[in-house]
Amino acid sequence: MKKKEIRIVFMGTPEFAVPSLAAILEAGYKLVGVITAPDKPAGRGKKLNVSAVKRFSLRQGLNVLQPVKLKDENFINELRELKADLQVVVAFRMLPEKVWAMPPLGTFNLHASLLPQYRGAAPINHAIINGEKSTGLTTFFLDALIDTGTIIQQQKIQIGEDENAGSLHDRMMIAGAGLVVETIELIRKGQLNPVRQSDLLAARELLHPAPKIFKADCQINWEKPLGDIHNFVRGLSPYPAAFTTFVSPTGEELPVKIFKTVKKEVVHGVQARRLITDGKQELKVAVQGGYLYIIELQRPGKKRMPTSDFLRGNNLEGEWSAR
Repeated sequence: MKKKEIRIVFMGTPEFAVPSLAAILEAGYKLVGVITAPDKPAGRGKKLNVSAVKRFSLRQGLNVLQPVKLKDENFINELRELKADLQVVVAFRMLPEKVWAMPPLGTFNLHASLLPQYRGAAPINHAIINGEKSTGLTTFFLDALIDTGTIIQQQKIQIGEDENAGSLHDRMMIAGAGLVVETIELIRKGQLNPVRQSDLLAARELLHPAPKIFKADCQINWEKPLGDIHNFVRGLSPYPAAFTTFVSPTGEELPVKIFKTVKKEVVHGVQARRLITDGKQELKVAVQGGYLYIIELQRPGKKRMPTSDFLRGNNLEGEWSAR
């Protein structure tokens, strides 16, 4: 089958999906439709928020569908009329079987981990939070369960020692686009050798899940070891961001989000959670195994700022602690 003969439907919503969509176009494939999330009101003015995939698709003159419900018969009929040979999914919702089973060449998904590890909605965040040194990308055929289908291709990616979720996301976004095109080529040429995920598991290997992260999950536990807290901060930076509350000796509370930290392993006798500052440049928290230096943070309603700017506007004299 030639490139121009294979009819492809793309499904995706956020910025992570855009490079993959662009790469499919640039490779010369025929995109007959793009499925993305409906526009949603956002902000105080309730202005309709358009997905990154839709913005890109409209600029390219692509056919865009925005179903509210993927099982809606009107949408199913519209999708069927596109006569897709293959469906490509990048950062989209869970699909019902009548959707993913529709095209004769199947439906494959790009996932930001080396499956079967880190199945779920937040694989990049959880890999960093867990202190992984590497992660990767996987393309796999969809089946009835989430992130469990047969694997087509994988690509390993190293994680920098102090890299955060934002920079890793951006690197994987670009690398993933290349993997998507390579996968389409394998399918087009009939050169597939899919592998069951169970075949990749070593004996007694534990699976690390990657569930969606909610606000309540982002509070820092200062009783944990130094390295764990540092990984937690960078795994949630820049979004949704780890948070804590600075508490004064008199009970005054100062809630903050923390975006960047530096760890210093040292033996000390300072009580965990204690804030130590010179009032000008340096702010650190005593924890198990050393000190965690806070480099960038944000107060509610304020901009993200370096510690020096924060200390100019906030007096932390006395025995403050982090809660």
